[in-house]
Amino acid sequence: MTSIVPKDERDTRVDLSADRVAYLVLSYGLLLSVAYRSFVNGDAAWDLIGLVVLGGVVGLAYRVRQRAVSGHWTLMLAATIAIAFVVAAVVVVTAR
Repeated sequence: MTSIVPKDERDTRVDLSADRVAYLVLSYGLLLSVAYRSFVNGDAAWDLIGLVVLGGVVGLAYRVRQRAVSGHWTLMLAATIAIAFVVAAVVVVTAR
């Protein structure tokens, strides 16, 4: 008969790292799928982009609720949003 062994700190760290990597693969995979549909097929894939954005919003809400937001993290978020807007503007302007 096997007994249930409580997780130690290493197991918890590995689990969290695995979840992070899986989320990154899923998010970037969705973004690549959206880019392919948009540039090659000319389709709009707002449902997939919505999933990526929703995943980010849920992560942000959880961090804010747990009060785990630092100044450096906020600066990186603002920089990411600014870069995303610039890239989106370039794509819109060049697509015409």
